[in-house]
Amino acid sequence: MSRLDSFIRRLIAQRDILNAVADEVKTLDGPVLELGLGNGRTFDHLRELFPDRRVVAFDRAVNAYGPSMPEASDLVLGEIKDTLRDFIGIGASLAHADIGTGYEDKDAVTVTWLPDLMAGILGSRGLAVSGLPLDHPDLDPLPLPTSVKEGRYFIYRRR
Repeated sequence: MSRLDSFIRRLIAQRDILNAVADEVKTLDGPVLELGLGNGRTFDHLRELFPDRRVVAFDRAVNAYGPSMPEASDLVLGEIKDTLRDFIGIGASLAHADIGTGYEDKDAVTVTWLPDLMAGILGSRGLAVSGLPLDHPDLDPLPLPTSVKEGRYFIYRRR
C-alpha cells in the first residue's frame, strides 16, 4: 500500500471512530483533549462534533492552519509526555492521540508512557481513541466501527 493510501485510511479511521463515539461522549462530563494538533484537521472536526465542549490541543510546536488553531488558553505546547502530566485528573470525556510516527522504535518508546497518561486524564467511562495501542489495566478495549481495519486505530473506555 502506498503511503498516500495509508494516510487516507488513517484519516478515514479517525473520522469514522470519532463520529461513532460522539453520541456517547456527549453523555459524559469533561473536556475533549487532542494530543497531536498537527495541521489542526482533527481538532477542527472535534470542535464541530462538540461545539459546547472545551477542546484542548497539545503539540510540540504550532503548525496548524490558521482557522484550525485553538484559542491560546486551549493550546498546550511542549513535549506531550511532559505537558500532559499537568492534566492528570482533569476527567476528560474523550482523549484522541494521533502521535505515532510510523517508526517502530520511536512508537515503542511512546507506548511506554502514553497509556498511563491517557488513563490519568480520562474521567470514569471516558473514551480514548488512539493510533497506537494503549495497554493499561484501567482501559478496556472497545470494538471498532466496521469501516476500520483491526489494528489501524484503537478505542478504549476508562474503567
